Amino acid sequence: MRTRLAAAALAVIVSCAGLARADDLKAFKLTIDGVVVDIDPGEDVDVTLPGGKTSKVRIDRNDFATFSGTTFSFVHPSNIAITKSDLSDSITQYLMASALGTIVLVQEYDKMNPVSLNQLMLQEMTRESVQAGGTLTQEPTTRKLADGKELTGVKATVKTRTDSADFEIVGFGLADQGLLFITRIGDQDVATEKPLIDKFWENLKVKL
Repeated sequence: MRTRLAAAALAVIVSCAGLARADDLKAFKLTIDGVVVDIDPGEDVDVTLPGGKTSKVRIDRNDFATFSGTTFSFVHPSNIAITKSDLSDSITQYLMASALGTIVLVQEYDKMNPVSLNQLMLQEMTRESVQAGGTLTQEPTTRKLADGKELTGVKATVKTRTDSADFEIVGFGLADQGLLFITRIGDQDVATEKPLIDKFWENLKVKL
């Protein structure tokens, strides 16, 4: 009796698993001549077009993509999403965070020049580590973009008993608007994550 019940239960599980696979949602929706196809990157799908012709379609993800805000743009790995948050009616934040905790943060200010906020941002980013006994060192820094614009701010390192992390907080502003750029990378992740940070700085464009 127990064997029959177990077999029946297994059959139900397999059936449900098959249904789940059949109903799996795809990452992209592709439309060709009015025909809509759900498709994942790297997947080949046969599509029958209105005229009866069958074509094979495929979508592949580029290694990098360009993300644009209102007054800036940068290049990032296409498999890392950029999240947008409205901090107020005049401040918008964009966050790129890798699985290892490397962070690129952009804050867009519409009613003030935020360049003088670099110390406040540094305190906020390092508060927990410092309160836990970490030591913070910093120095002024200037970063020159490819188009000649100069960003000013601070570079800092916060060290705890077990690890350390490097921060860079720089800004660019006009009389009543501007941008803050913040990066964070852990010392143990430099070998794999530094190219992500370098790509950001190399391709960053400020449209002010």
